[in-house]
Amino acid sequence: MLGRLARWLRTLGFDTAYDDAITDEELVRRAFEERRYIVTRDRQLPEQWRMSNCLVLESDAPVDQLREVVVHFGLEPSDRLFTRCRICNAELVPATSEEVEAQVPASVREHQTDFVRCPNCRRVYWEGSHTERMLSVLARVFES
Repeated sequence: MLGRLARWLRTLGFDTAYDDAITDEELVRRAFEERRYIVTRDRQLPEQWRMSNCLVLESDAPVDQLREVVVHFGLEPSDRLFTRCRICNAELVPATSEEVEAQVPASVREHQTDFVRCPNCRRVYWEGSHTERMLSVLARVFES
């Protein structure tokens, strides 16, 4: 239920575990073992498991959820933007045009020379028009 929020947190560079099929018991155990906070929409979770490291979000909208997280934890804009894979959370590594040639459209390779890739899921990222849109959304989140 919070997959899009997880992707935004990863965009900001935060180590964000997310599993939409995890049981409450496993979630609580994993949060305890890995010293993580739980962010949820499930109001009963912190009461049932007597947890204090849990933030229950009010909003259904991912950007509003991100704003709630930013405010609650006092997060600041990060210099680690775009350093984690939005899909699997791994830290991204630089890649050459040659290394990603098969995965990147020729039209992109004509205009871009800087690429990063995920060492885990092999996804490739580059700065494009989507980057400006994402930065605009993040600016609005941190304005408030």
